[in-house]
Amino acid sequence: MLASTRTLHHRGPDQQGVYENQWVSLGAVRLKIIDLGTGNQPVTSPDGRATIVFNGEVYNYKELRRDLQAKGARFLTQSDTEVVLAAFRAWGTQAFAKLRGMFAFAIWDETEEALHIVRDRMGIKPLYYFRKGGDLYFASELKALLAHPEIPRRLCPAGLSYFLRLNYIPQPYTLVEGIHKLTPGCYLRWAKGELTQETYWRLSLQPKPASLPQATEELELLLTASIREHLISDVPLGVWASGGLDSTTILHYASDFVPHLKTFSVSFAGRTFDESPWFREVAKHYGTDHHEFDVNPDAGLADAIEQMAYFSDEPSADAGALPVWFLSRLSRQHVTVALSGEGADELFAGYQTYLADRYAGYARFVPSPLRRLALAAAERLPVSDDKISFEYKLKRFLAGSLLSPAEAHLYWNGTNSATTAAALAPGIAPAKLAELYRGNAAGTLNAHLACDQLHYLPEDILYKCDRMSMAHSLEVRPPFLDHRIVEFAARLPEDFKLRKGSLKFVLRELMKDKLPASVLQRPKQGFDIPTHHWFRTILKPLLLATVNEKAVQASGVFAWPAVSNLLEQHLERRANHGYSLWGLLTLFLWMKQWKIEIPITS
Repeated sequence: MLASTRTLHHRGPDQQGVYENQWVSLGAVRLKIIDLGTGNQPVTSPDGRATIVFNGEVYNYKELRRDLQAKGARFLTQSDTEVVLAAFRAWGTQAFAKLRGMFAFAIWDETEEALHIVRDRMGIKPLYYFRKGGDLYFASELKALLAHPEIPRRLCPAGLSYFLRLNYIPQPYTLVEGIHKLTPGCYLRWAKGELTQETYWRLSLQPKPASLPQATEELELLLTASIREHLISDVPLGVWASGGLDSTTILHYASDFVPHLKTFSVSFAGRTFDESPWFREVAKHYGTDHHEFDVNPDAGLADAIEQMAYFSDEPSADAGALPVWFLSRLSRQHVTVALSGEGADELFAGYQTYLADRYAGYARFVPSPLRRLALAAAERLPVSDDKISFEYKLKRFLAGSLLSPAEAHLYWNGTNSATTAAALAPGIAPAKLAELYRGNAAGTLNAHLACDQLHYLPEDILYKCDRMSMAHSLEVRPPFLDHRIVEFAARLPEDFKLRKGSLKFVLRELMKDKLPASVLQRPKQGFDIPTHHWFRTILKPLLLATVNEKAVQASGVFAWPAVSNLLEQHLERRANHGYSLWGLLTLFLWMKQWKIEIPITS
């Protein structure tokens, strides 16, 4: 247990502890945010009948504490962890739905000789588990499980098939056979070798009639309440500020409660997608104590990418993980907590892919042979070094228009087509992408939003944010993902989210008279790196040293001719395969870091 707990030191460098009895061994690490003097973990109830290990924050813990005290509960600390334990003692599993926050925790109930492990509604905090016979192993990160000699390190074929198509591995899969992610909004109950999974919250996108003024008024009330709660902290905190709509909205309301906030940004000086003019204007507008870091070829990119192989747990095929790494490192030099704008795009339809979904509906009226001819013509366009150029988007859109609506939406956000994925790993069964669309949603746009909220958001966006920030012992909080805001967004009519060409329409309506005009008018920039260009220049040595014929053939999984073809086309500027190559790079670095057992059989 001590060895596994030590692997999570970066998540909690301030205190570590272990609880053991004949049934369970529980380890915890703590990053002190609330109640710095007490609240060390594990926490045991005053009567000794229950013990908790906890990761994350519960923002309504003071409210729950008052309710519990009225029922006779007594507390020895001022921490939210002890409140969660007392809530479980008072209300059982019904307590989970009373919690507002981001969390993953385990509670041992001595009376019932049962263990409950719980994950928050949106999957902000991670939770992995592995079952062997009647034994259950669980942890916040894969590395804590891999430290245990009983747990094998075999590559999971299903996880790999999803990774090659999506850039991420949707729950419950991972890239290690037998290890699963606990589904957000669920809990596991283990008792004497028997394991069951239950749901305490389920996402449902079902629009209800509403007026736009009522919607903006309710959204403002919810945002104000959520941001106020997310600012609770006994340590310094700040805001990640890109100068875009989402982060500036957070900053706008946070400034009402905390004067002279610290803000943090990363720039890409000299690049067309550099956001520094906008975030500097925002910092000036709100009078923040602003800090920024320029991500450039001299920033130690290759070294950071290799370090990420350890902290990522699973390979992060989202190249945006790299600037988040540097942003987290910068922030931790000044604060322990940062607020971010994650989640708004998935709740209110903020990505260009939602526009592509709509435009593709019109494009499909054009006979498919004509669209194939258009794609063939587009393939002749000169390849651009821009991060996401017009020619790249045009080729991607035309190729996606030839797919089903669901597969096209995933393709626009993913890396490889089904054909490319099959060529890269010919022995792996194709990913069952249709399974990702099993959410409860009414309407075409809502179906895509539900898929993204259930999978893309927790397993890509929140995943990279959690791993890159916790690698630097920084806690990042996303106020948009308060479940009351999530449920509000789920009730909105679809045209309150996407109206004509306006993304996040209701949020823009709310903020149109509050934010600087430049924030509302500027085009959305993806938060990642110029992958295509850097793989032809500064990152080329790392790419070729990692993804080469020897490594590919040794894997026993990948076909060198297909991998070689991607490399040659990209390096010779015949195509932009930067995102596919980023996925392969991070995958091979990860397999080497964790000594993953290969070859595999499907």
